[in-house]
Amino acid sequence: MNTQAVIIGGGPVGLMLASELTLAGVKTTVIERLKKTVPYSKALALHPRTLELFAMRGILERFLDKGTKQSAGHFSMLDARLDFSVLDSKQNYSLMLPQADTERLLEEYAIGLGADIIRGAEALAVTQTDGGVQTVFRDENGIRTLHSLYAVGADGAGSIVRKQAGIAFPGTDATILGTLGDAVLKNPPESAFFSVCGQQGAAVIVPLPDGLYRVIIVSPHLPQKRKDEPVTENELKEDLRRICGTDFGLSNTVWMSRFGNAQRQAEPYRSGRILVAGDAAHIHFPAGGQGLNAGLQDAVNLGWKLAAQIKGEAPPQLLDSYHEERHSAGKDILRNTEVQTRLIDFTDSGLALRDTVSALLAFPESNRYLAGKISALDVHYEPDSDMPPHVLNGKRLPDMELILHDGRSARLYDFLRKGAFVLLSLRESIPADIDTGRVMAVRASLSETRGDWHDVHTVLIRPDGHVAWAAGGSDRHAEETVMAGMGRWGLN
Repeated sequence: MNTQAVIIGGGPVGLMLASELTLAGVKTTVIERLKKTVPYSKALALHPRTLELFAMRGILERFLDKGTKQSAGHFSMLDARLDFSVLDSKQNYSLMLPQADTERLLEEYAIGLGADIIRGAEALAVTQTDGGVQTVFRDENGIRTLHSLYAVGADGAGSIVRKQAGIAFPGTDATILGTLGDAVLKNPPESAFFSVCGQQGAAVIVPLPDGLYRVIIVSPHLPQKRKDEPVTENELKEDLRRICGTDFGLSNTVWMSRFGNAQRQAEPYRSGRILVAGDAAHIHFPAGGQGLNAGLQDAVNLGWKLAAQIKGEAPPQLLDSYHEERHSAGKDILRNTEVQTRLIDFTDSGLALRDTVSALLAFPESNRYLAGKISALDVHYEPDSDMPPHVLNGKRLPDMELILHDGRSARLYDFLRKGAFVLLSLRESIPADIDTGRVMAVRASLSETRGDWHDVHTVLIRPDGHVAWAAGGSDRHAEETVMAGMGRWGLN
């Protein structure tokens, strides 16, 4: 069997990557061990930056139809909530949506684009060869071999791809464990995000579809159980009574699990023709609900770069920039989840520290800083050092309203649906022949004043919505800078 790209792991990250590659015209095959989507959901929230990426591809409404918007997030389960509504984004909210639903929607999207998904297929060996990768897997047809140009491991924390590629996964093991369960509550709390923190520990309860509730409990100073020790319904009820004074009438638990604060990150994210993404690249305490979102953002960062590499259109440095950009973003998440873990301390001094940090979050600047972290809207990639400096270089762009040269209004993200670059000129000086399948030329002005756009001639926007480079309007050689920048990114 031959394909251009093989993805091992058909969870949300692998499916998003398959969609991005297929959208770019790359023949992509996903092999997934499970025969069907798991009905249980580790993750529950899609954060603003992920929702922006869905909006860029024109699929956001599919998710909005299934989920519930929440304008607030949390940091270490503190009483003070993070206000997403003030963020510079049309998607200034989180979407509460079980991971199982997210996965089903992404699978439908990937298949609709033409990705080949083989379920019930267990990867046995992933080996680099001269000019490609050989993946041996077992499914109902026996042991088969898939030949591809590149392979990506999106196969979770225990990634066989990462291990067989010899990619190190340094970090620390879990020191605390939490429990969770999805259950019926006869007497549920009224709040859509219920949390209690005290000397006995912390409990969080959020509603799920079908009349269920997610119960999350952390009590780090109590005797810790083993991660592989099954959670029991009675354990959840006892913990709730101890922390909250009631078990809320918990019954009919459909899924229970333990989670810990093990923290590891792949070094590097690429080894030759093999790459890793999602949990195969980074794991951490699930504080703030960032894990799934980080993986989906890995996929969108990697997809257009790997597609360009496979199609022979990538400049030499492009594919390596996946590690450079996403490893840095992942490291930042590991840092903030470590801070959140340190705040999970229910001794007297720990509770005093939590109260102090909660008080600090009443200040808009402090709240905005952490909201930017959890939402991932503050991710700013390193500017291209070979291009003239500009304040926009490396920044993500919100879905700005544009006034086209013929007077019509449009949204920026509408031009990113095909996963191509957008060359946005505010001076109407783009050569007429610049439009290609890889670049969409847009001549427009902004409908509202933005401080960091006051001196802009032309901006090259990457398929993931970040600025590759911006040419300043005061540059006397702006048009030459534009053409040089196009060449730098292999687009002319």
